[in-house]
Amino acid sequence: MTAIRLPLTALALVLSSAACQPTGDPATSATSATSAVATVPGTAGGVSPFSDAAIWDGQVDACRGQAPVADDCLAKVMQAAKASPQAIAAAHQLGAQGNPGYVSAWRNQDGVGIATIEYPFRANTNEGTLLVDSAGHTQDVDADVLPEMSRADATVKPFLDAHPDATPFAPAQASGSEALPEGGVRLIYSTPMRTCHACADDGKLRVAYDFDGQRRFSGKQILDLR
Repeated sequence: MTAIRLPLTALALVLSSAACQPTGDPATSATSATSAVATVPGTAGGVSPFSDAAIWDGQVDACRGQAPVADDCLAKVMQAAKASPQAIAAAHQLGAQGNPGYVSAWRNQDGVGIATIEYPFRANTNEGTLLVDSAGHTQDVDADVLPEMSRADATVKPFLDAHPDATPFAPAQASGSEALPEGGVRLIYSTPMRTCHACADDGKLRVAYDFDGQRRFSGKQILDLR
């Protein structure tokens, strides 16, 4: 069975140097504070803020119902709670991508960073996973796991023909890893296929995320759908 190679979609974060900011009330200076932490180094010499230093666990009830300004509110709440600069910068990056949230846990698997993200303002699926490579690039394991262009491929078409209304329902779950040639590693995530949130699973979609020997992201592919 031939796997489907998908185009590399690594996200490059370009963060500008920030000037020194005067001391002020942390609860009212969200914009200047997030600018000041924008150059906090993260993984492997990059500028990504995602690391174990970005973990935060706090109350965000004051920000509920404030969309579309939840990101600004979250930054103020985190500053008032004395969250780390990395935690605030990571939350700022998530908000800039349209996904207000924060890093609630971090672990390392075979040299790849795995950030658990809490999305407190979503109606459904409040938790997600970002894979962070050695350059600080992130891969959301719930994003575009079954692109339209792949639906006619022999790997997935038989299942979709039998279950035409089934779609991927996040969050994806880790389902193993494999060694790759030249020191690389493959992390595998499985996403349930359903017709509704409360429905039983019709099947599982397995997607592989590949990293080279230096733990740089090299691509993802659908392994199977059954």
